[in-house]
Amino acid sequence: MASSHFIRFSVLVFVLLSASFNEIYADKAEAKEFVLTLDHSNFSDVVAKHDFIVVEFYAPWCGHCMKLAPEYEKAASILSSHDPPIVLAKIDVNEESNRGLAGQFEIRGFPTIKILRNGGKSSQDYKGPREADGIVDYLKQQNGPASAEIKSAEDASNLIKDVFIVGIFPKLSGEEFDNYIALAEKLRSDYAFGHTLDAKLLPRGETSVSGPIVRLFKPFDELFVDFKDFDVAKLEKFIEESSIPLVTVFDNDPNNQIYLSKFFSTSNDKAMLFLNYTTEAAEALKSKYREVAEQYKGEGISFLIGDSQSSEAALKYFGLKEDQVPVILVQRNDRFKYVKFNVEPEQIAPWMKDYKNGNVPQYIKSEPIPESNDEPVKVVVADSLQDVVYKSGKNVLLEFYSPWCGHCKKLAPILEEVAVSYESDPDVVIAKFDASANDIANGEFEVEGYPTVYLRTASGKLVDYNGDRTKEDIINFIEINRDKTEQVDSDPKDTEADSKPKDSKPAKDEL
Repeated sequence: MASSHFIRFSVLVFVLLSASFNEIYADKAEAKEFVLTLDHSNFSDVVAKHDFIVVEFYAPWCGHCMKLAPEYEKAASILSSHDPPIVLAKIDVNEESNRGLAGQFEIRGFPTIKILRNGGKSSQDYKGPREADGIVDYLKQQNGPASAEIKSAEDASNLIKDVFIVGIFPKLSGEEFDNYIALAEKLRSDYAFGHTLDAKLLPRGETSVSGPIVRLFKPFDELFVDFKDFDVAKLEKFIEESSIPLVTVFDNDPNNQIYLSKFFSTSNDKAMLFLNYTTEAAEALKSKYREVAEQYKGEGISFLIGDSQSSEAALKYFGLKEDQVPVILVQRNDRFKYVKFNVEPEQIAPWMKDYKNGNVPQYIKSEPIPESNDEPVKVVVADSLQDVVYKSGKNVLLEFYSPWCGHCKKLAPILEEVAVSYESDPDVVIAKFDASANDIANGEFEVEGYPTVYLRTASGKLVDYNGDRTKEDIINFIEINRDKTEQVDSDPKDTEADSKPKDSKPAKDEL
């Protein structure tokens, strides 16, 4: 999924820069260009020669790429003087001959920057800043060891900023140390690591410990926290959970965006409280909510709080209204929602207990049931799913789509043709379901991308469609899998080409 891991409900609108891509990326004739230009013919050879090389995958029409270009070039210029030099490169994967590399490196958007190590044998996503100085600092850190040794108080002062993890060891060897370094290597694009033999050099925490112990420093909550289990999976989970605030704040502060990103990227259930900060009950709501967050710490639930006055986009995304605030919402598996409207301070704790015990019903967001539904492709919403699909006694081909999905737009006229072919068949319905505006109940359909197409037969059998997106293939799929009655007024397969579904699966847009 896209980059399945960003804030799903934030929609950012950018105006494409008026300058052409060539004007931005090209240097003056007399100036040296520090960013290497790669293509399919030299990519492998160039990457193989470097233990560490940074590659930007871009498209000429991409506004974000245009904005990044001068910063990326400036960073390349600075890093060319680093000891050893750090090489920055770029490749236009919009070019037909280079698109195979986009597939190889799973490029889902532009620009995507990859850090390639050991001659390209290992690859990691670049997750640093996009201005020159930030790029330089981030790549210097990435080019060094995964964990920096702290030998003095000055080292500690220079290194320990924001979230920073330090391993304290009696010796720099052994299973605990090896596990720590292995995890630092794995997580180095997300976190900064250090290690030391002397806890007295560190700015906070017990100084007499000799380890082995991991100390995570952070600029919020308790400022540091220790962990003694060096099982790699448990240590990774500890870092993930401890590196975000107990309660993440939803706001527009740029310094807070990294914590918001981590909140929405976690696999935990996500509890969110939206309230009006100016009301009399605001402080009591905040206090009780934090108490609950403390109570469920380490139990697989992350907590967020936001001012409804500045969270209109979030409320709209979740299908919530201002008059339902204060509202607490829990999202599970990034799909299923559980909601308490107009919540009062004393209701937060018991409601969360009910949720944990499985006693809160799923909240299903739905568009209004259409008053008129006379088009060949029928419109299904969450509130009409039972009647149109489950209780209809018909064979229903149902497309789950999103209005912004390019593949869905291409499929729409084809489904229209299929629906017209079945207009005289009372046992077949062709329908569509806007999954961006309607929720799907837990256990009904698995929708991982758009478009997703299922056939639910009259007898209740569910078959997903993975054939080619042609009128003939879709009709053939329906005819093979449908439940047939003794008499059908018209059989589309008599007039349509008998083309079997192909084995290849067509592309889907990411959620």
